[in-house]
Amino acid sequence: MKAWFQKQVLAWYKIHGRQHLPWKKALSPYRVWVSEIMLQQTQVATVIPYFEKFMQSFTNIEALANANIDSVLHHWAGLGYYARGRNLHKAAKMIVEDHAGQFPNTVEELITLPGIGLSTAGAIVAQAFNKKATICDGNVKRVLSRFHCVKGALGQKDVENTLWDLAVKYTPNEFVADYTQAMMDIGATLCTRTRPDCERCPLKTRCQAYKNNLQTAFPERAKAKRLPLRQAHFLCAINSQQEILLTARPDKGIWGGLWCLPEFDSQAALESFVKGKLKSGKTLAKLPPLKHTFTHFHLTLKPLLLMHAKKLKTDTPEYKWVDTKMLKKLGVPAPIKKILHYDIIEEKMRDL
Repeated sequence: MKAWFQKQVLAWYKIHGRQHLPWKKALSPYRVWVSEIMLQQTQVATVIPYFEKFMQSFTNIEALANANIDSVLHHWAGLGYYARGRNLHKAAKMIVEDHAGQFPNTVEELITLPGIGLSTAGAIVAQAFNKKATICDGNVKRVLSRFHCVKGALGQKDVENTLWDLAVKYTPNEFVADYTQAMMDIGATLCTRTRPDCERCPLKTRCQAYKNNLQTAFPERAKAKRLPLRQAHFLCAINSQQEILLTARPDKGIWGGLWCLPEFDSQAALESFVKGKLKSGKTLAKLPPLKHTFTHFHLTLKPLLLMHAKKLKTDTPEYKWVDTKMLKKLGVPAPIKKILHYDIIEEKMRDL
């Protein structure tokens, strides 16, 4: 079975595999690593333009290590899961400082770097160095779960262990880069979560789910929890010099490390801040609310606009007045960018 499985996967890849992805061009450990981090929880089509822009700005690991974190997060804005961007920057510094800029080529070394787990390390070793290493990302789990009709919901320890053992079993000793890419490609393009294209799958003749018409039953998914609804109020304060008031988010939590509009639990708290810190009694204009979904909850952003704001006193280092023209160089969450591009704000800015 193992030899047949490997042969089918590799033969399919030669003809149908995604061999022209941008990180496959000018192949290097650095490019593979960045792509693998970006591909965590994110689809290829979404990643490609971010990857290409990232490579233009940070051409090698030294450039990334020496970059300002704000610049790195600016390039990450919109990809979500911002801890990935922070960890990428931290790991680049560690590789330059602790490994003399030489990218580690073993799973054991790679998993000591922030943001790199066992499967990601395996993907980097296999793709960048063509050395035997196991990957078991979401796409691979789906293929193996259906092929063997693995019972139990993803996320359960015994299920994850079973799928990992299967992934180890099928990983060949040779042509590892092609094999691992093929498994990800089959999962992403054929063995999709919904409406899998089984007729074109190279594994269908021995796939247990296909044989028993159980494709939609595997992999089993834990019952989805109803996401709670939350709301927060955001202050969009702009002064006469066309500067906007921003605050740096803490590293942990949503939008970690990004620059954001000041956030408040209630409109009353926001208004108290405006009167107390900004010494302003001007009328606040309500901007259209914006809904955004995170992994664990839905958030309704309720922004309020204050034009001709007075500058904060110098005893508030957690806040920063930023020239609106400089926003393009800062890491700002995508929903906040949408608010800053509301027509009403741009119209009032032109009148300053």
